[in-house]
Amino acid sequence: MQQHPPAVEVAGLVKRYGTKTAVDGLALSAAHGAVTAVLGPNGAGKSTTIEICEGYRPADAGTVRVLGLDPAADGAALRPRIGVMLQSGGVYPSARAEEMLRHMARLHAHPLDVGELIERLGLDSCGRTPYRRLSGGQQQRLALAMAVVGRPELVFLDEPTAGLDPQARRATWELIRELRTDGVSVLLTTHHMDEAEQLADEVAIIDAGRLVVRGTPEELCRGGAENTMRFSGRPGLDLASLLKALPPETAAIELTPGAYRVAGTIDPELLATVTTWCAQNGVLPEQMTVERRTLEDVFLELTGKELRS
Repeated sequence: MQQHPPAVEVAGLVKRYGTKTAVDGLALSAAHGAVTAVLGPNGAGKSTTIEICEGYRPADAGTVRVLGLDPAADGAALRPRIGVMLQSGGVYPSARAEEMLRHMARLHAHPLDVGELIERLGLDSCGRTPYRRLSGGQQQRLALAMAVVGRPELVFLDEPTAGLDPQARRATWELIRELRTDGVSVLLTTHHMDEAEQLADEVAIIDAGRLVVRGTPEELCRGGAENTMRFSGRPGLDLASLLKALPPETAAIELTPGAYRVAGTIDPELLATVTTWCAQNGVLPEQMTVERRTLEDVFLELTGKELRS
């Protein structure tokens, strides 16, 4: 099977604004034909990195290759091959939604069917509405349609579902999945952890302009305590006795009177050990659940829980 080079490859990327370093030696790649999600707190350097890859901003140092090309030097050759959805802007304020989308379609050799795309993204009721009068969600959906109408090889999506209602969000997810099925590479930023878990083949978490960790959602969520088991019982159980029956790396605490948590690698054997211990000690465990460590848990552990401006 032929191995494709990465759709995006960034090494040692640096971008400064005066005395502020927005991107600080970042290394990042996005695989061909896959969905790569870039996560990070506000001010982490996500949008700056994406804008450099799109050719909108110059890098101060480092190398950037997008579909094998330098976006700064080879912009004319690169632009017809990529789709771009910015966080905001990029549309003439007075242009009507359908008019703008059809204009974008005419710029490409083999565009998608504009009418089908309008219907797919729920824009049929506002096709004659000027962009400035569209709701925030409608503007987002139009920007997404403009990014994909030209059948790009690679599409950059910066916060593609920000401000969307649940129906529009699901429709956007389905469109992104179809892009991947068609072999399109997708690089997206998002603040929605469930979105990254649902869509991404690989996740890169960045903070302070540097890569913190990368891997599949499954790999990242497996680190540390893979699962947590919770159950209810009578208050004051002898947890020291329970811990003697459990593997050494397991923890057990009483969160509130009668509410217990067991943390560690929760597998069928450990689950059987806990239930056996409960039976031997006359405990009827209630509301027993096993909770998987989420991508949001990983994100907060790596980037902290303080608010960012």
